[in-house]
Amino acid sequence: MLRIHVTGASGSGTSTLSRALAAALNGTHLDADDYFWLPTEPPFTTKRDSVERLALLSDDLRRHSVVVLAGSVAGWGAELEDSFDLIIFLYLDAATRLARLRQREAQLFGHANPEFLSWAAQYDVGELPGRSLQRQRDWLAARSCRCMELRSDVPVDQLVAAALAAEIRGARTLCAWGELKFLALLHADEGDA
Repeated sequence: MLRIHVTGASGSGTSTLSRALAAALNGTHLDADDYFWLPTEPPFTTKRDSVERLALLSDDLRRHSVVVLAGSVAGWGAELEDSFDLIIFLYLDAATRLARLRQREAQLFGHANPEFLSWAAQYDVGELPGRSLQRQRDWLAARSCRCMELRSDVPVDQLVAAALAAEIRGARTLCAWGELKFLALLHADEGDA
C-alpha cells in the first residue's frame, strides 16, 4: 500500500499534481473536497458530517493499494492524518494562486465567487478560519510521516519527478519542518540517495 497526500492553498495545484502523480503510479486520485462537502447545486455549500466524511474516505483508502489524495485533511483525526507515507506541501505565491482560481472558477461556474477569492487571498497571513500557511506548516510539523515542500510554479511533470524521487528515497527525512526551507528537489541530490 502507498498513500500520498498533496496539500496546500487553494489554487496551488494540489489536484493537478495529485492526478498526475496517481497516473504515474498507476494509482487512484481522491480529493478531500469530495468527502468534506455534500453534493449540492451549486457545489461547496453544505459540509458533510465529520464522522461520515472520515468513514467514507477511510473506506475508499482501504479499497485501493495506491492512493494520492488532494486537498486538506487537517483536523480529520490523527489516525487518518498520520496514515500517509508521504505528504507533499505545495506553495505558490498569492498573486499566481488567485489568478489560477479566477480562471478555474470562471470555467467551472461562469464567475469567481468574491467571498471565496477573499478567503483564498488571505491564506499567507491567516486572518480567517480554515487553511492558512502557518496552520498548514504547524500541522505538517506534527505529522509522523515524511513531508516535503515544493513550489508549484514549475511544470507538473517536474513536480511529479520530484515526488517520485522522494518516494524512492524511502525513509529519508526530506524536510525539517522546524527549519522549513523551500526544497529544490527538481534536479538536486541526484547522487544523494
